[in-house]
Amino acid sequence: MAYEQVTGPLGPERGDVLHGIQTAAIVNSLRGKRGRRARAQDFVPRWDRAPQDWESMLAAVKTMNKALGGSDRTGDKAGGKQAGGTDDKGGRSGHDRRHPGRHRRQNR
Repeated sequence: MAYEQVTGPLGPERGDVLHGIQTAAIVNSLRGKRGRRARAQDFVPRWDRAPQDWESMLAAVKTMNKALGGSDRTGDKAGGKQAGGTDDKGGRSGHDRRHPGRHRRQNR
């Protein structure tokens, strides 16, 4: 433990720190003159955090989606398609079931 305090982290944590230093150097070389400089700690994962439940993850994704101008289409059947890219009959929209590698022609 004393050796690690002198030389830095050992084991897999050391690899995380080294990659964080490398990534910060790359990001700082590509950034403009304004803005905050990236630090190695910005790119080192924190493994000691408690796992999130799915509701908080979904809320975070919806917040990011809204901030980026996206639309929430969960549960929406707009245009006869479900949110998962399937048509109302359960098949993949635009795909021909008889020939899995082919797409049906769309009438325009």
